[in-house]
Amino acid sequence: MAVASLPQQHAEHAEGGVDRFYEETRDLRLTGFLFFLFSDVVLFSAFIFAYLYLRNSGQSWPPPGIARLDVAFAAWNSVVLFGSGATMHYALENWKHGNFNKYAGFLIATIVLGIAFLGGQAYEYTHLYFVDKVSWAGSGIFGASFFTLTGMHGFHVAVGVVYLTVLLLQSVHGVYTKEKHFGLTAGTLYWHFVDIIWVVLFSIFYLI
Repeated sequence: MAVASLPQQHAEHAEGGVDRFYEETRDLRLTGFLFFLFSDVVLFSAFIFAYLYLRNSGQSWPPPGIARLDVAFAAWNSVVLFGSGATMHYALENWKHGNFNKYAGFLIATIVLGIAFLGGQAYEYTHLYFVDKVSWAGSGIFGASFFTLTGMHGFHVAVGVVYLTVLLLQSVHGVYTKEKHFGLTAGTLYWHFVDIIWVVLFSIFYLI
């Protein structure tokens, strides 16, 4: 039976130690990241429940003098954001299978769609402020609730766009491998979280 040389044994032992360390820290980082997402869920939930409570306080909604929101435009902008969730999913799957070009293409598409969603939100804000005269401070509970919740969500999308851009640059420079890519997994979870929050906001502001 062939016996591995001492340097080879040390190398294999070191590599095994690195793999075990990565698995342990990956689990810890995943737990920490899930706690971060949970804290965001609590934050959004507090504002959403406050909005629903005030909305059901007995007054007509939207309040008199405030036009109904543009559901068609918001629906189109929602399709853009949900499409970015699909491209982010395929980006991660292609990375796992070693298809770097497809991964990069889908990730860039996700970033572009995220920016497009923010552009649509900026357009809606501008239209509401200058045409419909709806503002955060001057439109009572409705304006404050709408701009606060959708603004918080928009901020999360903007942070996500920056984060995905960093992930793209890191992957280009070889930071991640097929086996070790926690950053990409976290980015995908975060982006799906942003999608889910928007489903709730779209429902309570535009559909109900």
